[in-house]
Amino acid sequence: MHSQRGTAAAIGGGTPRKGEASEHSSVLGAKVVLFLSTFINKVDRKGRVSVPAPFRAALAGQVFNGIVAFRSYRQAAIEGCGIDRMARLSDSIDELELFSEARDDLASTIFADAHQLPFDGEGRVILPPLLAEHAGITEMAAFIGRGATFQIWEPDAFATHQDEARARTRAHGATLRLRRPDE
Repeated sequence: MHSQRGTAAAIGGGTPRKGEASEHSSVLGAKVVLFLSTFINKVDRKGRVSVPAPFRAALAGQVFNGIVAFRSYRQAAIEGCGIDRMARLSDSIDELELFSEARDDLASTIFADAHQLPFDGEGRVILPPLLAEHAGITEMAAFIGRGATFQIWEPDAFATHQDEARARTRAHGATLRLRRPDE
C-alpha cells in the first residue's frame, strides 16, 4: 500500500467574510476539526510515528498540543482525536445515568484506556505498546481520516477493512441525508 496525500482542516471560528460560506462554523463559532484522507507513515524502533502535518494543523490551538488515542472497541485499530473532542465525549457520557452500567462501561472503555500523546519537535508521537499491539502496528501506521476523528491502523488490515466496508455499503444501498447548515 502506498502513502497517499490527504488533508485535515480546521474550519470555522470568527465571522465569515462576504461571499464566504459559514456552513462549517459551529453555533458558538468554535472551530470544527475535520480529518480527511489516508496517510501511511513509518514507525521507528522507539515507537515514534509522525502525525500527518494536516492532522497536526487541524489540531492547532487546542489546549493540549498532541492527540488523544485509545483502543477501538469495535476494530483492531486505535481511535484518535483532539482533547476538545474528548471533552465532548466526556460531556456526552455525563448525560447518562450516574451509576448506570452503560455509563460505567463507556467510561472504562474510553477514558481509562485513553493516552494523551504530545507532539515532539518533529510532529511525532510515541505509540504506547498496548495501543500498537491492539492494532497490530509494527513498522507502518495508516492514519485514516473519519471527519471529526481519525483512526490509526496497520495498513494492510485497514485495506481489508475498507474493502469490506465498501462491499457492505453497496450491498445495503447506504445513503446519507445531508444536514442543512441551520440544523
